[in-house]
Amino acid sequence: MNQMRTFLIFAWLMVATILWMNWNKEQNAPPTPTQLAQAAAPATPPEGLPPPTAPGVVAAAVPTATIPAAEGQPAATAQIGPAPTAAPRITLSNDVLRLSLDGGNVRRAELLKYHVSRASDAPLVRLLDDTAENFYIAQSGWTSAQGAPSHRTGFVAEQSATELKLADGAKTVSASYVWTGAEGVSIRRTYTLSRGEYALRVRDEVVNRGTKPWTGHVYRYLSRVPHVLKRGMTNPESFSFNGAVWYTPKEKYEKRSYDEFVEDGQLNITTDGGWIALLQHYFFAGWIPQADQKANFALVTAGNQSGITATGPEFTVAPGAQTSSVATLWIGPKLPEQLAKQAPGFERALDYGIFTFLAEPIHWLLAKLHGITGNWGWAIMLLVLLIKLALYPLSAAQYKSMAKMRKFQPRMQQLKERYGDDQQKYQAAMMELYKKEKINPAGGCLPILIQMPVFLALYWVLIESVELRQAPWMLWIHDLTARDPFFILPAINMVVMWYTQRLTPMVGVDPIQARMMQMMPLIFGVMFAFFPAGLVLYWVTNGTLGMLQQLWMMRQYGDKSTATVEKA
Repeated sequence: MNQMRTFLIFAWLMVATILWMNWNKEQNAPPTPTQLAQAAAPATPPEGLPPPTAPGVVAAAVPTATIPAAEGQPAATAQIGPAPTAAPRITLSNDVLRLSLDGGNVRRAELLKYHVSRASDAPLVRLLDDTAENFYIAQSGWTSAQGAPSHRTGFVAEQSATELKLADGAKTVSASYVWTGAEGVSIRRTYTLSRGEYALRVRDEVVNRGTKPWTGHVYRYLSRVPHVLKRGMTNPESFSFNGAVWYTPKEKYEKRSYDEFVEDGQLNITTDGGWIALLQHYFFAGWIPQADQKANFALVTAGNQSGITATGPEFTVAPGAQTSSVATLWIGPKLPEQLAKQAPGFERALDYGIFTFLAEPIHWLLAKLHGITGNWGWAIMLLVLLIKLALYPLSAAQYKSMAKMRKFQPRMQQLKERYGDDQQKYQAAMMELYKKEKINPAGGCLPILIQMPVFLALYWVLIESVELRQAPWMLWIHDLTARDPFFILPAINMVVMWYTQRLTPMVGVDPIQARMMQMMPLIFGVMFAFFPAGLVLYWVTNGTLGMLQQLWMMRQYGDKSTATVEKA
């Protein structure tokens, strides 16, 4: 019995330690070089990462492609295009996104379905922003020794309108730009938004009407000045991963935080079918290059900016030939079902860390339950009920043993008094009693061990899942991902834990362990005061159902009166 109590105490304290370490991670850490650079950054808006120099950021790694000449097609006379100037900004909007872009940059992106807070006048979430304090943009351009449009200069808008919206009944809205080189090569770029989508399609068409082959490569960047996150137990944004991630069919999902860009060495991966992204809490931006065209992934730092790039392929377009390169730029929330449709592994941007294997099915099940209840709080309670039903055979055995132990508590106490300090004889007598009465003292360990990873996985689901962001339950709980504003749920949890502890037989537990067990409701009550309300709701529901099940089992297998004590 003592061994079981020690094991359970250790298990609970392990949960508390893991969560406490995550809460206080890097809270007192010194500023990183990136953070120091940001603090010293000038107030003027940065311009993003510089374009690569031909033939590429990593010249030996840039993949190539050759486009043969079109048979029988005469070459057009080379034309000299306009002087390279920054293209005017165009606002491109569908029903969920409003973008501000020029030829080579998506400079601002507002998410029309998400607000900064629940206040009625709260501003929209602006994911991409070219202001100095919140700099985060997506860039794309071309590099060629023969001339090409970069993300900074070269593209000219093909439409005069400065604002393009999705028309009623229309499925898509587009904006287009064109660059014309001195040797008859032109590149037309078309940005397309579809109704209800956060995926921006970027199509580049290269046409060579000149008399010489043209060689150039496309590049796509994500560049930002990393935020200095406020660390602390009440700021869930600091727990979510912030940094660069990439996915390749061979190596799968990999990531690196901003302060590790330089420390962990250069990234140099050439692949096809992958994607790159910069993650933050709930929302992110990511480039998905054309799946059948190779690209080189690299991490880049410039001044106080950090970014990730996909460079390539490098095309050689013969006179009279043409080619194209299509990419998808995701700018929006971490919605797993929509992400999975974009590219293999793209849903991994919903980063649950080491609990991914368990958090993903929990998230899926929660979404299904939300479809039934229409409320995430009730969905969490139903999740607990389903887990309880699945574990019923194990928990029933646990509570049955506990009920029998409570019934024979006077006999156990008598054995303790009889053998005194002779622990060997006392343990032998206890084991004989357990065997005779068919009591399993360790029966409660397995259900608790199973609940622990579920608890931790749900913690990350609440932190990462944008569907639960600002989601209310009822009455005073207006946001399940924030702490209970009045600490009512933590207080209820303390009462449930205290009463459940009163139902649990404490025979054989030494005084020190007994005092530690008595302190557990208070320890968890204080700790849960800073947890997301949805997580505390999960634990309160779990504890309440467990308490009711234990009471029922005591009526079934316990003794309502004092158990008969055998005489010595």
